[in-house]
Amino acid sequence: MTLLENLNQDMKQAMKNKDKETLSVIRMVKASIQNESIKLGKDSLSEDEETTILSREVKQRKDSLQEFKSAGREDLVQKLENEINILQEYMPAQLTDDELEAIVQSTIHEVNATSMKDMGKVMSAIMPKVKGQADGSQINKLVQKQLRN
Repeated sequence: MTLLENLNQDMKQAMKNKDKETLSVIRMVKASIQNESIKLGKDSLSEDEETTILSREVKQRKDSLQEFKSAGREDLVQKLENEINILQEYMPAQLTDDELEAIVQSTIHEVNATSMKDMGKVMSAIMPKVKGQADGSQINKLVQKQLRN
C-alpha cells in the first residue's frame, strides 16, 4: 500500500473516531505531498520523495519543539510531541545506533576520509543511504566522532 493510500485510510478512521489531532496531521501531510507533486509537475510521487516530505515535516516539528521547550511553552510542546509521534508511524523503520555507526564507518572508508575536512564528502555519501531512517544531526555527530578518532 502506498503512503497516500495509507494516509487516506487512516484519515477515514480518524474521522470515524473523531480524532481531530490525527486528522489534522494527516491532512497536513497530504497537502504537503500534493503541493510537492504540483511543484514537480507529477501525478504521483515516488516512495523516496514521499519519505523526504515526511522527514521534512518531522524535522520542522523537532526544530519547533526545541524552540517551545526553551520558551517554556509546555502546551505547545505536548501538541508537537503528539504530532511527531503520529508522523513517525508513516516513516520507515529507524536504524539503531549500532547500524548507523557501521554505516558511518563503512562510508568513511569508502570515501577515504581522514580528517574533519572530509566531513562534507562523508555526509553527502551517507545521507542517500539512510534517507528517512535516521536523523541528520545524529549522523552528523557520529561522523564527527569517527573523524576525530
